[in-house]
Amino acid sequence: MRNGFFKGHGLGNDYIVVDPDELDFRLTPGNIRAVCDRNRGVGSDGILALAPSVAADFGLRIYNPDGSEAEKSGNGLRIFGRYLYAVRKTRRKQFSVETRGGLVRIELHIDRHGEAGAATVGMGRATFAPKALPCALEVAELIEQPIAVGKERFRFTGVSVGNPHCVIFKPRGQAWTREDLLRLGPKLENHRVFPRRTNVQLAVPTGPHEIFILIWERGAGETQASGSSSCAAACAAVRLGLVAPPVRVNAPGGTLHIDVSAGFELTMQGPVAEVARGTLSPSFVRTLRGGKGLGGI
Repeated sequence: MRNGFFKGHGLGNDYIVVDPDELDFRLTPGNIRAVCDRNRGVGSDGILALAPSVAADFGLRIYNPDGSEAEKSGNGLRIFGRYLYAVRKTRRKQFSVETRGGLVRIELHIDRHGEAGAATVGMGRATFAPKALPCALEVAELIEQPIAVGKERFRFTGVSVGNPHCVIFKPRGQAWTREDLLRLGPKLENHRVFPRRTNVQLAVPTGPHEIFILIWERGAGETQASGSSSCAAACAAVRLGLVAPPVRVNAPGGTLHIDVSAGFELTMQGPVAEVARGTLSPSFVRTLRGGKGLGGI
């Protein structure tokens, strides 16, 4: 379908999926912003684009709503898996996907309606090494490192799960607020410690196998859920001895189940839903072809 799209969400974190070969415009940063705009476009937390791959069954490019490119997205991968099955790009329930953040394996769980209502994703191995984030600190590992945000002082754990994360914990029994996230999220995302920006999770352990997180995504801002953020926070909590695996990660949008191996290999399981399939209007496509997406190209 020319200029067609598929829209889905994982726990409220929504993405548009497209096949660039079926589009009459390029996925430039300005066009990505225009399509993702919730008032003037389709509206989403990002765009997932089918890509060629020689290393996996499918390739995937992941774009944030600000037009930048992300390395990996756990919710995005579940949505992408459902898309592939729904539009019959594959009838297999297990396949591999190559992302900029590494190769992953997806297993779809087909419900009684014949739809992929959930998926398990092998998210790869987490690392706490500064060079993997990248991070400006000269330390061996980013475990409980100090960071200043204005006059406030925190200790963060830096994790890469193919993309960078900054996790800050409060003790069990305390709580982060949305106001904390809106105040700290953008400052931490753009902190000088993270020269290429970072995703942010404000986390609290709530049980022996459970944590709660608020999420500020690089290039997207506040989100209701995030698969990679859930993986990062879960393995940070395990590394710090705050919880034991498997870990239930609760976020405002819902719950993901994360298993963390002894070597910090991560497996994520969670629901995925389809919202819509449609076609971009000819007039909107003409705007995109003319390079008049939000903020130019």
